[in-house]
This record gives sequence, C-alpha cells and structure tokens, in this order.
Amino acid sequence: MTTVATIVQLDQFDEIIDVRTLPEFREDHIPGAVNFPVLTEQEREHVGTIYKQVSSFEAKKIGAVLIARNIARHIEDYFSTKPKNWRPLIYCWRGGKRSGAMAHILSEIGWKVARLDGGYKAYRRRVIDDLATLPQAFQFQVVCGPTGSGKSRFLQALAAAGGQVLDLEQLAAHRGSVLGNLPDAPQPAQKMFDSQIWHQLRHFDPAKPVYVEAESKKVGQLRVPDALIERMWQQGHCVALEVASAQRVQLLKEEYAHFIADPQSLLEKVACLKALHSKERLAHWNTLAHAGQWDEFVLDMLESHYDPAYHRSTLKHYPQLDQATVLHPTDISPAGFAGLAHKFLSPSEKQVFRTTMS
Repeated sequence: MTTVATIVQLDQFDEIIDVRTLPEFREDHIPGAVNFPVLTEQEREHVGTIYKQVSSFEAKKIGAVLIARNIARHIEDYFSTKPKNWRPLIYCWRGGKRSGAMAHILSEIGWKVARLDGGYKAYRRRVIDDLATLPQAFQFQVVCGPTGSGKSRFLQALAAAGGQVLDLEQLAAHRGSVLGNLPDAPQPAQKMFDSQIWHQLRHFDPAKPVYVEAESKKVGQLRVPDALIERMWQQGHCVALEVASAQRVQLLKEEYAHFIADPQSLLEKVACLKALHSKERLAHWNTLAHAGQWDEFVLDMLESHYDPAYHRSTLKHYPQLDQATVLHPTDISPAGFAGLAHKFLSPSEKQVFRTTMS
C-alpha cells in the first residue's frame, strides 16, 4: 500500500525517485533525487501518438508493456539491493500514472512507498512561492570586492569553516562576467538554479547569517530570484575584501588558467566588449595575449574594464558599502583564505572585524 506525502515531508525519506524522462529530469528536479524513468522520451512520444491517432485503449496497452519492462529493469539493476525498511518517495509530472505504477509495484514487494502529492508540478509551484518570501527570513552578509579579490575562495573557506554560504556562482556554474563561463560545466536550466537556491535556503538556520557574494540580477544567463536580490541589495551587510593588484593578477591567472592555455577562446570572449572599448584597446589586449604577457594583460583588463564596472555596479546596488567590514587578505591561497575564514567566524574576533570599517 502506498501513501501520499507533501513537499514539507521531503527530508523524511531515504531516497527520492523521479520517474519522469531524462530531459524532464535534466531541466529540473528535486535536489538529491535520482532518475529512474518508467518511460523514455521516445517511448512517451510513441504512446502519446497512439493515444491521439488510434485510441486511449491501444495506447494504454503499449504503455503498460513499456512501463512494466522499464520498472523490471530498474528493480533488477538498482532497487533489488535495498533493505526491507527502505522508504522511497516517488514522483512524476503530476503524481499520476507514471509514479503510481512504480509505487504500486515497489509497495507490492514490501517497501513502504509514498507518492508526492501533486508531483513535480506541485513542487515547482512551491519553489516559486517560497522564493518570493523565504529570503526575508535571513540576514545576508554580502561579500564584496573587485574582480580577483578572492570572493569565491573566501566563500568556500567560510562554508568549510561551518558558515552558512549561498554560493550563487557555484550553483549557476558561472563566474558572473563576460569571461565567467566554466570550461567543463554548462549552466543549469533556470528552474534547476531556482531549485538549488530553494533547497539551500530551506535548510539554513534563520538565526545565523548567510554569506553570499555581491551579484547583479543575473549570473551568466540565469536570473537571481527577485526577492533574494532585493534582500541582498537593501538589507545585506557588506564584507569587503581589499587585495593588492599584484595578488589579484596572480589569483586570476590561477582561476582562469583555461584561458591562458587557449588564448584564442579568450580573445573571442574579449571581442564581445567592442561596444564598451575602443578598437585600439581591443587590439592592445590581443597583442598582449598573443605575446603571452599575461600579467600586463590581466592588470590592464582590471584597470580598464573590470574595476570601473565593479565600482559602478556595487555603489549602485549596495549603498551600505561605506559601512562595510573591511578585510585585507595577505595570503590569497586556499589555505590563506581558510585561516581568514576561521578567524572571521571566531566569536572572539568578531568585534575586531566589526570595528575595521572603511
């Protein structure tokens, strides 16, 4: 016998099973769910065609064969190793036939199976509703600093030290600039980005601060939820990183090593800035890149493009920047930021940092 569960019960199950097709799953799914389709995309299209062109009876017969075959394979390949007390939650698009078929067979075996009430459709509606209100429950500490100041490293170190960190650029698989796309990770769909933000906020403690990097409304092609970005802009306390230019150049060379290894791909990205910079400057950057003069290239990019853009954007969106807690990292290595994060989070050091204002 199967039961019905709601969104608030997600954490009560040993595993969440998404039985939709792989394309549906890739676009968005409940974070942590695993995908075991009862119909492939091609099979679902075939059954739908039979339903429209022949009859629902014929479509159901064909669908039953395919679903039974796929579920049998999933049981043999994966579910058969689960213990008797295993408790899975199963969902499809609307909590109907696809999840019902899987849930029925697994429950007949003897597992305590639940189906998600309303399926993915209800889940997506809940995510949208929560993202409109959930950010208001948190106090955000917004990590600011020009390009190359180590904001991402500092956030990673804060997370490792036990801080609550919402790393939007990590979730978006993008560093937030024209050169920000990652070489080995495409950006997720907007719905998946929303889900990851919802999942993290849902598990944060509102009594503790949430650390987040200063962002604009978009990270690459993805939109930051309106309520979240407005909360960051209007109520966030700024933590500013100030790092010497030479260290910023070194850090950027490390983090963008894939562009140094492939200058042509870098210059193709830089060409997108032609509306903002003169032909002479673009030609100068091309010359430096082809000559391998990376220190000069990075420094000129910082001084001519990134720093002016950063100051305009940050002052516009974060008017509280003049009241920021200012940190001066002296060691930009991951180990150096780890030490800074531990010190920053230490209760005995809090007052020291709070009185270090710009």
